[in-house]
Amino acid sequence: MKIFDKYIVKNFVSTFFFMVIILSTIAVIIDLSQKLGRIEDNGSTPFAALTQFYPFWAVWLVNTFLPVAVFISVIYFTSRLTMQTEIVAAQAGGISFYRITKPYIWVASVIAIVALFVNNFALPWANIKKNKYQYEYLLSSSKKGQYYERQKISSQISGDEYIFAENYDRVEKRGTSFVFQRFEKEELVEHISASSFNWDSKDSMYVLRNVFVRNVTSDIQDSLGYEITLKRKFSATPDEILPEGYVAETMNSIELNDFIQKQKFKGSASVNAYMNELQQRNSSPFSTFILTLLALSLSSQKRRGGIGLNLALGIILAFVYIFFNQISLTYSTQGYVSPFVAAWGPNVLFGLLTAYFYIKRARA
Repeated sequence: MKIFDKYIVKNFVSTFFFMVIILSTIAVIIDLSQKLGRIEDNGSTPFAALTQFYPFWAVWLVNTFLPVAVFISVIYFTSRLTMQTEIVAAQAGGISFYRITKPYIWVASVIAIVALFVNNFALPWANIKKNKYQYEYLLSSSKKGQYYERQKISSQISGDEYIFAENYDRVEKRGTSFVFQRFEKEELVEHISASSFNWDSKDSMYVLRNVFVRNVTSDIQDSLGYEITLKRKFSATPDEILPEGYVAETMNSIELNDFIQKQKFKGSASVNAYMNELQQRNSSPFSTFILTLLALSLSSQKRRGGIGLNLALGIILAFVYIFFNQISLTYSTQGYVSPFVAAWGPNVLFGLLTAYFYIKRARA
């Protein structure tokens, strides 16, 4: 690696980490100050929030706004180099604009690879920790009521199996009026009913109480049995049948892909939201390359207004990217566009914009 490359890499990395640390610290302070009353009212403390919630919330925050942080970082430090005529001097010394781009791509590649790992594996783990504290101490009264509210279960769990329940408490993991039905060639062959049930997480089994089991052996013969308590495994867990609103963000990508296939089979109305989550995990890191090149193209030429104008332009474009991304996800969730188009559409649009500015800058 040449001295010039090391210089660019050092500036890129130091500016990026400085930006992430400063913005994360400010965001945590502002968010904590707004939620302090709710935290204390719900029986927690600021120290507990800072150790049990905000470290994991910060991972989510940085990951969510990572492409934008990269974009603004490149805008800032490249504008500074341009104002000091270092980019001009490099080109005057025979270094082409394409060669200047090389260390930028190196750093963007490392950031993108790390982001891919975080998105697909580390972030879901952090979201589990974040959501656990959030559900207990940070939900508003209305949101908490929705989360703790008992809900009905009515679901097809396999090609020929169905489960119903009058209500299910996702917190206590128990419910009432349980019914299981299994069919063979559209004929009922097994029917299980129970007055109540609970989910045994340790053994991954349903624990049914006051159970009647009916087995149909022929058109004219069946058997009926009674059990005070019956443990039974079925093709889906209660959390799979009645997932939480944010269940997708707590699964790694392998688990999420399997979960999506099951939800598709059940005909769940939330499939697009889950697929959006999966597609975003891969499209967001890729946008790091696009926004890095766009920022370099915009900030590597001297213009009236200097760093201030470049930063203003960068912030505007960053918000346009976020806005367009959110609009795409909203339309996808509602079924107007596919999750693939919603996740990659902003990258394609900004990719074309980047190609235009990059080629224009390289020919200048």
